Amino acid sequence: MLTHIVCWKYKPETERQQRQDHIERLRALQGKIPNIKSFEVGADILHLERSFDTGLVAVYPDRAALDFYTKHPEHLKVAALGKQIAEKVISVDFLSEPPAVAGG
Repeated sequence: MLTHIVCWKYKPETERQQRQDHIERLRALQGKIPNIKSFEVGADILHLERSFDTGLVAVYPDRAALDFYTKHPEHLKVAALGKQIAEKVISVDFLSEPPAVAGG
């Protein structure tokens, strides 16, 4: 499994509706792009000095599935929006193990 995490720090002038639209467009990707094991997107609720505004955590079965997602036209549209309204975007991708089966 491959875990993909992305966080966006929006520009100060990014309006609330633009932020919500970005989140909704991100969430819609799961229904448009195959081979996503899990996909969570949300707005930060703590608003700490170190906090970013929006985060995404997705899990893919392998690198090929992540690469397919990354190059997919629907993802490219949302990625362009994120670059337009964010002052900073960070990401990390790492290999993860599936959870152990209980009793086995």
